[in-house]
Amino acid sequence: MNQEANHYYIPTPSTWPLTGAIAIFFMGFGAAFTVNKLPIGYGLLAIGFAILIYMLFGWFGTVAKESEGGKFNKQVDSSFRWGMSWFIFTEVMFFAGFFGALYYMRVLSVPWLGEMEMAYGASVWPEYAAGWPTSGPGITDQFTPMGAWGLPAINTALLLTSGVTCTWAHWAIKLDKRSQLKWSLFLTIALGAIFIGCQAYEYMHAYSELNLKLTSGAYGATFYMLTGFHGFHVTLGAIMLTVIYFRVLAGHFKPENHFGFEGVSWYWHFVDVVWLGLFVFVYLL
Repeated sequence: MNQEANHYYIPTPSTWPLTGAIAIFFMGFGAAFTVNKLPIGYGLLAIGFAILIYMLFGWFGTVAKESEGGKFNKQVDSSFRWGMSWFIFTEVMFFAGFFGALYYMRVLSVPWLGEMEMAYGASVWPEYAAGWPTSGPGITDQFTPMGAWGLPAINTALLLTSGVTCTWAHWAIKLDKRSQLKWSLFLTIALGAIFIGCQAYEYMHAYSELNLKLTSGAYGATFYMLTGFHGFHVTLGAIMLTVIYFRVLAGHFKPENHFGFEGVSWYWHFVDVVWLGLFVFVYLL
């Protein structure tokens, strides 16, 4: 069909949404049973994830075939762009909530506790110090805060470099340079995988040598919550880039029609920007 046509593509009736609902049904009950330590929960979770993976391959494969078949015009392309934009906006607000919690603790609540100590002449709890990092009442285990240099700095360099290679891939697809596209995409995925490996090592180091745990009060909770969710997003982004890489190997995407790649590149750059914020406010300051 003509990409410039004024029609809006209406897909044929699909069973994939129902398949996804069934997957979530099994996953929901599986999670509930697992939390309550019922053995059947693990089996239900496994079934749910298996159905979900089947749905993702099937649904995304259908959309890819429709795109490569020329069924999407500019109006559909615009709807995809708005959809991805709003999705990334929700992710921005997700991380904004966590950054807001970190700001509240460091800039507001901890100084307030220090002012209470000065006003009433007594410690809020034994050996309390109104400074960051702080743990909390009843937490006696000592821990060492994670420094900015070393692995965190290396991870920053890895992600920034991956942003460059991702942009390189974008220019390569626009100029129809398939060889450069393949190599730059491969490098982007490899850098993301190295980042994930370094973060896993960092967590093992923090847990075993710095005694820094999720239970280490306010600092430990915010450190693992922010960096852990970011690591999850890097993993998700690397999986999406891998899917795009195999589509590129299959000959998909053209200089004038490649939003599947472009949407994933937006997401990857978003992950890079979030990490810069994490490096500054969690590690550096």
